[in-house]
Amino acid sequence: MPADNSGHLAATARRRHELARSKTIRTLRELHKAGAPVSFEAVARHAVVSRAFLYTQPDLRAEIERLRDATRRAPAPAIPASQRASDASLLARLQAATERVRRLTEENDKLRHRLAHALGDRRASQPGHGTDSGHEHHA
Repeated sequence: MPADNSGHLAATARRRHELARSKTIRTLRELHKAGAPVSFEAVARHAVVSRAFLYTQPDLRAEIERLRDATRRAPAPAIPASQRASDASLLARLQAATERVRRLTEENDKLRHRLAHALGDRRASQPGHGTDSGHEHHA
């Protein structure tokens, strides 16, 4: 009578099943983190599992559908979740940019004023371009 290997076969099948689930979960995390479009085909290809397997796992199927719908609603190209800016962050950046523009505008005004004075001083110091000699030529 041959030995009963059914226990070994069942254990191997369970290990393969759990490996396929863990690869799928890891793939879902990676695709979501990268902001890549999520679909059954993309997950199956990246996780090296069959689409049929994905459809038979209710929790994995629900997560794929949730992420697929979320990436469809996202602006293209999708921004990875870890790189999305909050409203508070965007407001702080806008305030900082506004302050920088104000400072640069003030600095430009000061530099224009200094340049105008420097050019006026230079023109006044050139021979024949003084205020008295200028009036003499026009008189």
